[in-house]
Amino acid sequence: MRLDRFENPDYSLMVRFYQQDPFPTPGSDVIFVFGSNLRGRHGAGAALAAARHYGAIEGVGVGIQGQSYGIPTKDEHIRTLSLEEIEVYVKEFVKFTHVNPHLCFMVTPIGTGLAGYSHHQIAPMFRDAMNCWMPLVWLPFWTVQNTPVFQI
Repeated sequence: MRLDRFENPDYSLMVRFYQQDPFPTPGSDVIFVFGSNLRGRHGAGAALAAARHYGAIEGVGVGIQGQSYGIPTKDEHIRTLSLEEIEVYVKEFVKFTHVNPHLCFMVTPIGTGLAGYSHHQIAPMFRDAMNCWMPLVWLPFWTVQNTPVFQI
């Protein structure tokens, strides 16, 4: 399955959900959002995919990089950040989605793999993001009022 940009302007602010298995391929105009570390070492999981396929830059752990966006879940010593620390970076990302309404983002389930947090701890942090494809596993934790939510 390939995820493309939201074509209909009426739906440009919506959040959609994708099934993780098989893992979808972002379209050429979709930004791949992954969990990173503050050292910018992209050696495993979605971070490795971001480095190999979406332009993530070694040594850069935060923000837009090529066709990817890193949200740190680990520090420079590869220790897991607290939920409060992760939320600061998620809020930066959410602001980025609002400032860049022309972009579309595929958010991977950051913080729920190597960082060890549960989906119910991470998913709600992204509630105010726009123009995003979110992991389907996050749907039960999603409560957005007046925002169209579609599942594929």
